[in-house]
Amino acid sequence: MKIAIVGVTGMVGQVMLEVLNESKLTFDELILVASEKSAGKKILFQNKEYTVISMQDAVNAKPDVAIFSAGGSVSLEWAPKFAEVGTKVVDNSSAWRMDKTKKLIVPEINASSIKKEDYIIANPNCSTIQMVMALAPLHKKYGIERLVISTYQSITGTGVKAVNQYEAEKNGAESDYEMAYHYRILDNCLPHCDIFLENGYTKEEMKLVHETRKILQDDSIKITATAVRVPVQGGHSESVNVQFKNDFNLDEVKSILNGTEGVIVLDDVEKNIYPMPLFAKHKDEVFVGRLRRDESQVNSLNMWIVADNLRKGAATNAVQIVQYLKKESLIG
Repeated sequence: MKIAIVGVTGMVGQVMLEVLNESKLTFDELILVASEKSAGKKILFQNKEYTVISMQDAVNAKPDVAIFSAGGSVSLEWAPKFAEVGTKVVDNSSAWRMDKTKKLIVPEINASSIKKEDYIIANPNCSTIQMVMALAPLHKKYGIERLVISTYQSITGTGVKAVNQYEAEKNGAESDYEMAYHYRILDNCLPHCDIFLENGYTKEEMKLVHETRKILQDDSIKITATAVRVPVQGGHSESVNVQFKNDFNLDEVKSILNGTEGVIVLDDVEKNIYPMPLFAKHKDEVFVGRLRRDESQVNSLNMWIVADNLRKGAATNAVQIVQYLKKESLIG
């Protein structure tokens, strides 16, 4: 099997290499791909030196699968070119997520929907992935009627430019960096993830709305979201208020989540045990805690959900899709 990592020099691309190294995925050839300006760069992986190649050279190499993390415009242009030569594309950008002809996949939830004819497969948004991991089994049991979501998102979701800004602010070198945000991030919270849309919500907030409905296959779920960037590097946190169609038992909710692949319940407030990005960093699981009834609304639950946005929120989910494709003989 020939596997390509497209956008390998970026923050998510580098984490994809980490996840690939840790995974049990076997391959015969690894192709590292980036923009023209990065072509020729040397990258060491598993004690072997690789030369980064251009997009066209990668298409010519006809890999069996290509994992993209190079931005929406690059995916729109190049993913179809890879697909034309028979390459399965797992795309981490927002380019294809809401395309009705493309699958939006979280493997633990809906990998079985992937068919042989699916050549471009979308990886959901990081904040969506961790949330639906916790919600999907509860939706199946109780039926979700409404979600009220507040996110506390790591600066790593913006990329290396944001990390550089944060580090410069911490070190008192504020004049030495290029601003990733309109304001400083240190000692601040920015209720501004991605661009603002005509309805007053940000693009990130609407991703949570539309992608959740698509993954859970239920357009009737009422969803509203506020996404906030916080000065954290370990991962995204989410406060989610869930109103179910049917009543629930709190112990049963914990049991369901404890039995869900990829989810870990950390919920013992008497011992101060609850999820935090401090503990989620570099881990692949989704952590859930602060589970409690909403005493102001019937059939409603409050949840606190945390995950490393660069791993399960991006790289890990993509590699898991590739593992599924190989297991089901959908790639070489």
